Amino acid sequence: MKKILLFTAAAGLLALSSCDLDINDNPNYPTGSDVTVDLMFPAVENAVADVVGDQMFNYSGFFAQYFEQMPEANQYNDLAELHLDEGSNLFDRCYRNLYAGALQDIEDILSRDNNTSDIFACKVLRAYAFQLLVDNLDQAPYTEALKGSANSQPKWDEGKDILAGVYTEMDDAEKNLTGQVMDLTDPMLSKNMDQWRGFANALRLRICMRMIAAGVDAAGYQAKAQALVSANKFFTGDITWNVYSNSEGQFNPWFQANYKRLAANIVAAYPFVSYLKATADPRISYAINTNEAGEYVGQMPGGKVPSKTWNGGDWKNKDVSAINGAPAQSMPIYLFTQSELQFLIAEVELKFNNNAAAAKAAYEAAVKADFASRAVDGADAFLATNAASWDRAADKAKLIAMQKWVAFFYRNHMEAWSEIRRTDIPATSDKAAADIFKDPTIYNAGDMIVPATNYIVAGGLCKRVPYPQIARQLNSNTPDAKLLSDRVFWDKN
Repeated sequence: MKKILLFTAAAGLLALSSCDLDINDNPNYPTGSDVTVDLMFPAVENAVADVVGDQMFNYSGFFAQYFEQMPEANQYNDLAELHLDEGSNLFDRCYRNLYAGALQDIEDILSRDNNTSDIFACKVLRAYAFQLLVDNLDQAPYTEALKGSANSQPKWDEGKDILAGVYTEMDDAEKNLTGQVMDLTDPMLSKNMDQWRGFANALRLRICMRMIAAGVDAAGYQAKAQALVSANKFFTGDITWNVYSNSEGQFNPWFQANYKRLAANIVAAYPFVSYLKATADPRISYAINTNEAGEYVGQMPGGKVPSKTWNGGDWKNKDVSAINGAPAQSMPIYLFTQSELQFLIAEVELKFNNNAAAAKAAYEAAVKADFASRAVDGADAFLATNAASWDRAADKAKLIAMQKWVAFFYRNHMEAWSEIRRTDIPATSDKAAADIFKDPTIYNAGDMIVPATNYIVAGGLCKRVPYPQIARQLNSNTPDAKLLSDRVFWDKN
């Protein structure tokens, strides 16, 4: 009952804070005594979590090649075939909920709250929200944003400046902490400042890896990453928004909107299924069903229409593995998992500290944390296999990235897509989808596959989302339209 009440309160506040769709000029935004700041913070947490766990979870599931369109259904053809532009409105709701919801609420809280712990928690979620904007759009309103009628046409800042800016904001807010207990209602971390500091440090580490990949003060951010890992002051457990239950109206938002209502649309993608099978990974049964023949078979990316021709005109729902929605019914939204954190630590230890023993320990801790998160047995046995053994891996950096990709499934698809772009792992196959379908032996299990039907002008995979149409309509400073093949600043590969 506690979880239901918390979610209801947060959802109500989100609806209140997001009622005005004009994110640049919000004259009807409730202020003063209309909503007290302590009750606004759950709406911030809910708004940030909702974009990660609902719409981003869905489209990034396709971009990370976990999800594909069911052969005999049509809901997600555009995602599967990368047939997207500003008119698709793919990011509009996320953009609106982040700016008119979470970030505007944070502005209001900061204008009325002098509690240093409250300010720090707000700055951490503000950094998280802006990281999501950068990872999707590259540029976004930042320095001139959220000023209402004082500036209804904010400029769009470069992604590297936004990430550097929110990193500094977190640093400054943490320096000002005075030991106060949070006054804000905090369903997510229960006012535990050690967890908030640990969350901030993990977010800093994630940003460092982005900046290093981009070549933006790479030496400086590498030193920061090494210092963070050396200090080892991170969160325990997972950072989640855990307010859902197996009750009508209280389901996980992705499950409610994209699975329960549209169950006959999402199946498992060929690359992901192929890798889990090739590595004999026991997690394959966690959220993937066998097909009618009792086998795990992934749908070829963008292959809904052409696969019928490849298979002599008979490629049906029964032939592929559906996604199992049951684990998602009451699943929390994962903002930062312990598994992701340990994989990042392993990468730092391997690449920057040249400490193979520490990298191995973090890598194995990451895999074990993910198994435990899913209540799947066999982590130790899996880590002893040729496919997952640290000691037997010829390319340990690739092993880290591949197992991270597995661990992000049904956890944080947005971060999975971002890490694929940052590390270029899994690699993209140089074989055509049709050829792989006809002869799987030519394919390296787990490689990304360019969709068989692909509307990207330059070909390849999706590297960003289009600018929101609502931004185009409201802000004349919105940059010129981009192609899906245009990379965000940290995606250099």
